Amino acid sequence: VMSSSKLCDADWKYNRKFRNSRIANYEIMKKHNGMRPLDLVVLLKIVALDKQSWRKKDLAQWLGISGSEISESLARSEIAGLVDSTHRQVFRRSLLDFLQSGLRYVFPQRPGELVSGMPTAHSAPVLNDRLVSSESLVWPDSTDNVRGQAVEPLYHTVPQACREDPVLYDLLALADVMRMGRTREIKVAKTLLKERRLHDHNAQ
Repeated sequence: VMSSSKLCDADWKYNRKFRNSRIANYEIMKKHNGMRPLDLVVLLKIVALDKQSWRKKDLAQWLGISGSEISESLARSEIAGLVDSTHRQVFRRSLLDFLQSGLRYVFPQRPGELVSGMPTAHSAPVLNDRLVSSESLVWPDSTDNVRGQAVEPLYHTVPQACREDPVLYDLLALADVMRMGRTREIKVAKTLLKERRLHDHNAQ
């Protein structure tokens, strides 16, 4: 039988460990402060690059985002379990799960007014020969003349970034299907996402 002094010592150690754990969790959540739409653009750009070499300043230039935003974005994605500690390897299965099951709830979108812009979702080239719809969806963009209902991109520089990277364009257009598509459209988009670099070739 433990003495009262030993029991008190054990309780104190347990309480200290529990308190430290709570503080650590609080600090993690404080640093994370929730995923942002920008984070998915950064992750999908890394996926689009596949085995190409890159630096954070390259991502910043290609995406029209500041270097500090890139670093903060990757830190949030690491805490969320979507990228490894080196920020070089995206956990593609986890990202696909998030796109399929969480995107429409975390970053929902509904088509808006008629504008000119860059086709997205089922209206984008990656899907327009697989899905037929009477409505066109576009990211508002003054340099494109396709008319359709406005869809706010995950980040305001997305149209320009996609003009320079067709693979990223496909991935982000498919992600928009996950944000607002119907069941059949989501099923087709998930298959295409797997074909376009989000196939499972890592353990996560």
